[in-house]
Amino acid sequence: MKKVKHWRITLGWQIMIGLALGIILGVIFYQNKTAITTMQNIGTMFISMIQMIVLPIVIACLTVGIAGMGDIGELGRVGVKTLIYFEILTTVALVVGMLFANIFHPGTYIDINSLHSTDISQYMATAKTAKESSGLWGTIMNIIPKNIFQSLSEGNMMPVIFFSVLFGLGITAIGKEGQILVDGLTAIQEVMFKITNWVMRLAPIGVCALIGVTVAEMGLKALAPLGYFILLTYAAMIFFVIVVLGIVAKMHHIEFFTLLKVIKNEIILAFTTASSEAALPNMMNKMQKYGVSQGIVSFVIPTGYTFNLDGSAIYQAMGALFLAQAYHIHLSIGQQITLLVVLMITSKGMAGVPGASFVVLLATVATIGVPMAGLTFIAGIDRIVDMGRTAVNVVGNSLAAIIMGKAEHEFDETKYEAYLKELDLK
Repeated sequence: MKKVKHWRITLGWQIMIGLALGIILGVIFYQNKTAITTMQNIGTMFISMIQMIVLPIVIACLTVGIAGMGDIGELGRVGVKTLIYFEILTTVALVVGMLFANIFHPGTYIDINSLHSTDISQYMATAKTAKESSGLWGTIMNIIPKNIFQSLSEGNMMPVIFFSVLFGLGITAIGKEGQILVDGLTAIQEVMFKITNWVMRLAPIGVCALIGVTVAEMGLKALAPLGYFILLTYAAMIFFVIVVLGIVAKMHHIEFFTLLKVIKNEIILAFTTASSEAALPNMMNKMQKYGVSQGIVSFVIPTGYTFNLDGSAIYQAMGALFLAQAYHIHLSIGQQITLLVVLMITSKGMAGVPGASFVVLLATVATIGVPMAGLTFIAGIDRIVDMGRTAVNVVGNSLAAIIMGKAEHEFDETKYEAYLKELDLK
């Protein structure tokens, strides 16, 4: 007897259906405060469940990975290589954003007086707090936690990574006595991945609610005046992913389009929720199955979510030049190079700050003579662009993990081939 194949909608398609339903609900309940509050609460609960999972997974995976690595010299080498790679890629992303803005001039076609402003007081407050702790020393000092439990409660990724690395090295240093901790954390890791699978079943509902809120609050008509800027930003992001990351992957003998197929659900999830954290647990699990060692994955991907934000870099560069063009402010090549340097510094100084991309723009546009009020005109579409830049960040970080794995000879080709066969990609 032949087995009957049951037709099943994959998670990726479920999320896309949730996206479509969210847009429909947003249109139906436009400016309906009760519906907006309901959808906002449902979306927030979904994101909160993801955030609940992220840090336990990072601590368990990173501590076990570092304990398995066991060599502080290897860790230091991986750390330096990773940060250099991140800096090069984010700089290229900034350049791509600037090139697109200079070639297609999105701000030239906008009448700034015809745009509706949006309240940015929440970003102003965040920017003020972030500015006090930005700069090289501020960034370094913020990595070291005064209280690890406070860092955990606030969701500060870099202090948690710093502590987990030291804890893993400490486990290695005490030898056999530390094995019980490794076994316990390995069990925690498996439990958290199981919980992740349960939470992901709610992803279509969470996505529907989050998209519904955005459309219900803004309305589709609000996108029209800034439609060209939105489309151009997405075009720049697609160019960066397909061309720039495609070339980088080819240089390291990585089948890039196969990678995109493997992580397609995580790309869709990141895009629809505009949350990097939503995709992080599954990304770490998949990259280990893909063949990258646990130590590399656990270090590179969480660090990348703070320092390797390629999509955000493209948006920051294009946003700054878009506003300059809209206000008819001509920037020479020298001034644009200065802007590039400022964006490189501020984007690292604000890493990990809520609404970081918009906060970076707040800290940057004043240096090129754009009135602070100008940012109120693009604040309304920040969520729409955020979806794209978050998806790009996910692709960039998954590729970074594989490249670092191959560079450190911590990539298992046999495991990789077996995983592709399991997914029917070979």
